[in-house]
Amino acid sequence: MSTAESISEPLAGDRRHLPEPPVLIQGGMGVGVSGWRLARAVALAGQLGVVSGTALDATLARRLQLGDPDGRLRHALASFPAPEVTERILRRYYVAGGAGAGAPYRPVPRLGLRPNPARDELTVAANFAEVFLAKEGHDGLVGVNYLEKIQLATPAAAYGAMLAGVDYVLVGAGIPAEIPRLLDDLAAHRAAELTVAVAGEDDPARRHTVRLDPVALLGREVPPPARPRFLAIVSSHVLAAYLARSEATRPDGFVVESPVAGGHSAPPRGRLRLDEEGDPVYGPRDEVDPARLVALGLPFWLAGGYGTPGGVARARAAGAAGVQVGSAFALCRESGLDAGLRERMLRSARAGTLRVRNDLRASPTGFPFKIADVPGTMSDPDVHAERSRLCDLGYLRTPFVKPDGAIGYRCPAEPVDTYVRKGRPAEETAGRQCLCNGLLAAVGLGQNRPDGYREPPLLTLGQDTGFLDGLPDDHGAADVIARLLAE
Repeated sequence: MSTAESISEPLAGDRRHLPEPPVLIQGGMGVGVSGWRLARAVALAGQLGVVSGTALDATLARRLQLGDPDGRLRHALASFPAPEVTERILRRYYVAGGAGAGAPYRPVPRLGLRPNPARDELTVAANFAEVFLAKEGHDGLVGVNYLEKIQLATPAAAYGAMLAGVDYVLVGAGIPAEIPRLLDDLAAHRAAELTVAVAGEDDPARRHTVRLDPVALLGREVPPPARPRFLAIVSSHVLAAYLARSEATRPDGFVVESPVAGGHSAPPRGRLRLDEEGDPVYGPRDEVDPARLVALGLPFWLAGGYGTPGGVARARAAGAAGVQVGSAFALCRESGLDAGLRERMLRSARAGTLRVRNDLRASPTGFPFKIADVPGTMSDPDVHAERSRLCDLGYLRTPFVKPDGAIGYRCPAEPVDTYVRKGRPAEETAGRQCLCNGLLAAVGLGQNRPDGYREPPLLTLGQDTGFLDGLPDDHGAADVIARLLAE
């Protein structure tokens, strides 16, 4: 059976019947970089457009507070199947005409193990709206990308995307072993849950979960959503084999990222070595064996360094269904990046002066994270030093067991003394960046502090910028796709 045939056949249960798999998957990048406009443009061109599902509750709330100038968000929310939920969200966050320059954004409920219906309603509605807009007016394929690290948001986020008819769910930054069961349960309108990793929990009988009951949340029975395909984002054939071994954990395919892909990457296997720039050195143990992926019998896409001419041909010759491309789309016209920042990165990349480093310390997750060095952003040590440490969004917080047995939350990017009081050494805070605030600022949604301070942006990109060769100066998503498929 060919790769294309294996994914296009109907599967047992209520899984969505989809056409042959796409050759190109547009990466789900950052917070709002892969927004609905970009995903829609890619889907209209016949490939898989992917929205980033990270922090969509915050992006929806902040854009509503800016007045939703084009009305698109309110248009999407008008189709949400529980109008009373939409009314509560608009009443809380929508500001007609916008809140005004410099006005602080109203906060959204932070993620946690304790149930919070208002938080779940906002997360479900935000994911619904983003996918609804990406899919509106065409029959192309749209996916949504989540981080396993942000487990606390996943059930509500996935359900919202499914209500809007999302075709694919992609999950990386961890071991997404429970996602197949989660999607099965949500498609059947059963209460669904995920196991949450809690640091310091040594009682095997004490299992921590985050749960979503669709009927209880919306207060009504809505038509069950179709079950989307699930692609696990991995960095090794070993993890792919682990997930494929059992029907309970087996995805419908894999996206296999190399160390040069943007955003987070897996740390090198074996002894850590650094190059002269301070980046981690990857070796033979970090290379993926395509033959072992082929042997698993599931389609896979290669990512990281395949967005250049010949990349698709190389991947398909190795047995892949195609490639995932991120950076070329991150810098295209439909990208959600702030327009001025996008233009600055484009100019630097074309001039060969843009440096993207794989920072071992920046991310609170502990994974290496690609940071684009752009003056005036958080990559600048002086800009970073001026920022007061705080953790007011908390998407990357880690739940932990406190001495009294209660659950607390900590982040190495929070104030050092606060982090130390939570039982961890101060050394773990060195060099940490607040990705949550920095990535929101990169799409023009940086928080305005009461003292007048505005959160500076943090930019990420892949380390291979050869994708710009042959593209127009101000390229669009269609230009990227045409160039990659021309071969």
